[in-house]
Amino acid sequence: MRECKEMRAPTQKPVIYRFFPRGYSEHRNGVLNSILLWLIAGMGLVILPSCANLGGPAYQRPELPVKKEWSRGSSTAETIRLDWWTAFGDPYLNSLIEKAIAQGIDLKILAARSEVAEVAIEQARAGALPTVNLGFGINTQKVTGQSSTTQYNAASALNWELDIWGKFKKGVKAQTAAYKATEADWRAGYLTLVSNVATSYFQIRQFDEQIQRQQAYLNQNEEILAIYESMHQEGLIPETQILQQKAEISRLKTGLLELNRLRTVTENALATLLGIPAGELQVPRSYLQDSVDIIGVPSGLPADLLSRRPDVIAAEYRILQAHELSGQAKLAKLPSITLTARGGTASFELTDLMKMWTFGIMPSINFPIFDPNINARIKVSEAEAKVAAEEYRRTVFQAFEEVENALTNLASRKEQKKELEQQIIDLRIVSDQIQAQLEEGLISQLQVFEIQRSLLAAELAMLSNYQQILSSTVTLYKALGGGWPETDIQQSLQ
Repeated sequence: MRECKEMRAPTQKPVIYRFFPRGYSEHRNGVLNSILLWLIAGMGLVILPSCANLGGPAYQRPELPVKKEWSRGSSTAETIRLDWWTAFGDPYLNSLIEKAIAQGIDLKILAARSEVAEVAIEQARAGALPTVNLGFGINTQKVTGQSSTTQYNAASALNWELDIWGKFKKGVKAQTAAYKATEADWRAGYLTLVSNVATSYFQIRQFDEQIQRQQAYLNQNEEILAIYESMHQEGLIPETQILQQKAEISRLKTGLLELNRLRTVTENALATLLGIPAGELQVPRSYLQDSVDIIGVPSGLPADLLSRRPDVIAAEYRILQAHELSGQAKLAKLPSITLTARGGTASFELTDLMKMWTFGIMPSINFPIFDPNINARIKVSEAEAKVAAEEYRRTVFQAFEEVENALTNLASRKEQKKELEQQIIDLRIVSDQIQAQLEEGLISQLQVFEIQRSLLAAELAMLSNYQQILSSTVTLYKALGGGWPETDIQQSLQ
């Protein structure tokens, strides 16, 4: 109990500063601590200029071939509206896309990933902040033949690694670049979702029109079968002609069943894009060429394609992220300065716990003379930076290919449309003439059947071409960046 009484003595100072072992005087402690602090600071000032570039050079975009000309367009920049799909003139399509943007599962996943990356920025910033821990304990001891004793203690600790080289700052920049990449991923997912909704809708409308035309053609063939059966009863045609007509009707019915199946499957896929359970979406029937207009495309192609396409922007942000992480790994080879402070108190009475407090502070400097983990981390980060750069180049070349292919497909299909229009005009003239000859009894019904079959095939080809033009237009707008604004990678992180 003597020790407890000493702790209660009024002559004791309430706070004791202990920087060195108790054998030193308080005056010497203060002098030596000051010398140590100035020594550490001086070493930092000497080392800092010579190590300023050890974090690596400033970021530079990888060199790529400049795409100045396109096979079917100029390099004149032209603004694309962000809601470019409204130009198709179909209110129902607009409502579907709006619903997909609001409810689409893929976009929600990308948004959630972006939120994770944004929160991780704060986690990276936390590395440069001091950490404080506080603990409280009770120690009870019982010796045989003696009464038990209880001691109360409290302790605190502070650790703070000073970011004199910018190591933690580079980590924050790397995580910020990762967050920006996820934002660009969301924009790319947005474009993909809109494109998939539009093309799926066009396919459904195409199926609707195909079903209507094929049903009308089936009805005609059933009328022809009835005529053939009457003629056969009168002995005017052989039974083989009736069987041939029945086979044609079976083919048409099978085709109708397949078209309805494809429409249902596409409708289910569209429902998933909209965040609706498959089977619960019922798209009202309408005809593609009546409800959706063919629209023009930008007369010029943007010369700054690489700063507008979200997937290219995301890939470049990931290069920047890898660049900053590589610099952070290199800075880990430099000395680190840490301030450590500890305080504590103990008492056999809880009421006396805070009457005496011991506090110590110790700045320290750590020289990583040999740490194989640091060297390995530098090599890994440099290799990852190379991977990110090559993935960026691949994304850029894919962007060039997609734009060129979209331009080629769109131009070719528009030329095909002209030929199909002329073919249909010619076949309709022939069909009218054949029908007139049939009424005069100059030809057989079989000849009428053949020309009608050719006309239907041309009309269905024309319908398919119309849908391909619409889908190619969507693909082109997506390839051009879909109306998203230009992004300056380096400027966005400042």
